[in-house]
Amino acid sequence: MEKKLPLVHNERLWARPWRWAKTVFFVVSMLASLLLVCAPPLLVVLLDLLLPPALLSNFLRATPHPASLLDQARAFHFRSSLVDLPAVSAARSLLILCAYTAFGGGAAYLWVAVACSVGSLCYVLAKAAAVFGATPDGADLGLQGKGQLVVAEAMFLVSISLAAAHIAMAYRASCRERRRLLVYRIDVEAVRLKGGQTPKSLKQFTV
Repeated sequence: MEKKLPLVHNERLWARPWRWAKTVFFVVSMLASLLLVCAPPLLVVLLDLLLPPALLSNFLRATPHPASLLDQARAFHFRSSLVDLPAVSAARSLLILCAYTAFGGGAAYLWVAVACSVGSLCYVLAKAAAVFGATPDGADLGLQGKGQLVVAEAMFLVSISLAAAHIAMAYRASCRERRRLLVYRIDVEAVRLKGGQTPKSLKQFTV
């Protein structure tokens, strides 16, 4: 019996981190599902804030002489640096998030999302043309190996994809808001036809 005690102790030590890992995975899955069902624009904003910095961190770690993000920002050059891509994504996401918080899913939010996404998309495409136009292998970035080239290309593709996702989510939210207002208007018209009084909270939708 005494020989089995260390084995049981080790199993308990391994079981605790595994239990924490399952709990964290469950919570993250629940939050992602909740955002996907209830507020897809917020999920896109969250991805836009997290993915570009993660890719940039992976890119910087793969360099022969890794430098801090602050050093990279100080030595910024349009054709030989990628630190501006996460900054563009963050600015785009924060502006769209502010518009979504202020205007909900209305037309104002749609126009802000379209303007921010198109503006950032033009910047990213111009940077991609400057970086990969003359040298398709990204020589201006000082890449060392194919892995860095893949990460650099992934940063551009992710930024472009998320810009398109912002527009798609804003259009979807705008359509949902228009349908909601239409239902409210139909309800108010039905109340009027029955001779009822229009509720004050719904008068704004009948204008």
